Amino acid sequence: MSLDIAAVQRALAEADLDGWLLYDFHGSNPVASKLAGLNAGKMATRRWYYMVPRTGEAQGLVHAIERHNLDALPGRKHVYAGRSQLAAGLSQLIGSARRIAMEYSPEGNIPYVGRVDAGTIEFIRDLGVEVVSSGDLIQLFEACWDEDAIATHRAASERLYRIKDRAFAAIAERVTSGTATTEHDIQQLMVRWFEDEGLTSSDAPVVAVDANAGNPHYQPQPVGSAAVGRDQLVLLDLWGKLQQPGAVYADITWVGYTGAKVPEPQSRAFAAIARGRDTAVRLVQDAAATGADIRGWQVDRAVRTVLQDAGYGEAILHRTGHSLGEDVHGNGVHMDDYETHDDRRLLPGSGFTIEPGVYFDTFGVRTEINMVFGRGEATVTGPVQDRIVTLA
Repeated sequence: MSLDIAAVQRALAEADLDGWLLYDFHGSNPVASKLAGLNAGKMATRRWYYMVPRTGEAQGLVHAIERHNLDALPGRKHVYAGRSQLAAGLSQLIGSARRIAMEYSPEGNIPYVGRVDAGTIEFIRDLGVEVVSSGDLIQLFEACWDEDAIATHRAASERLYRIKDRAFAAIAERVTSGTATTEHDIQQLMVRWFEDEGLTSSDAPVVAVDANAGNPHYQPQPVGSAAVGRDQLVLLDLWGKLQQPGAVYADITWVGYTGAKVPEPQSRAFAAIARGRDTAVRLVQDAAATGADIRGWQVDRAVRTVLQDAGYGEAILHRTGHSLGEDVHGNGVHMDDYETHDDRRLLPGSGFTIEPGVYFDTFGVRTEINMVFGRGEATVTGPVQDRIVTLA
């Protein structure tokens, strides 16, 4: 990708920052590597820095044996080899800047942002510089989708819903006919349908029945996965993206029941998470419509309040939602005030999940939808489950 220096400088002025210092060592900061265009197989075994100042020319600092790694970026490149040259070059790069952004998260609140090691932060601070989080800058220049990306998300979403429907239909047919089948059998059908639909994914889908659905990251294995039979709860979690450069993920979860009537505990739990999900959707859509500032932690807290009021506080195991991107867990804002405190704003072009769930020893339920936050509106990009699907 090409880093738009003028756009970065406008963002720095709006945030009252003197600069954005990108840094990486050996792939430790994938955000910086991607922005600098170093994800295409280039050897990057030495520290490099790239400073975009609020005004003036952007400049890089590279090691002598990898002096061409930042050539795709504009501005002069300074070369170092030894430690003393590195210190002098970095001081020159920062210049008179006194407040700069780096991939740093105070108290480690947002691990997706906190990519720069503590020692490097200390070194920069020793130069008399205040280091602040680049979280919103990352969103603007790495995590916010343009119309082309949104189109790939919508296409992936449509295909995931088709696969979900086929999986539920296959379960219903096998259960009705008495055909022996397991979670892994259904998962492998779905894997083949991913290929048919032209989707790729970081992992195979989750197919989990009863107690296994109480484990949010359960994965059925070829040996030992549970049988799928009558009167069982079945949770499907599937995520994927188109097989093309720049495509971004969609990620959905639906729950079915292989009987005619869903048991009351499962039905009641699902109703609670659906209320939480719908609360989040209204909150986000109202903020988009009015131009109000909305943070990831606020969305999560609103959903958890609904679940706690319904008596499910102790059954919550994870945040309300995560950013989507070219990786299924993207670098944008997460709906999280539970695992972390994500105080980043929802920015136009943010794509993310809303996926409240509650989990028990005998079952678990989760509802997962995707949203895109735009200018003046926020949209849900697929069908919304209002009750557990009966498959009998």
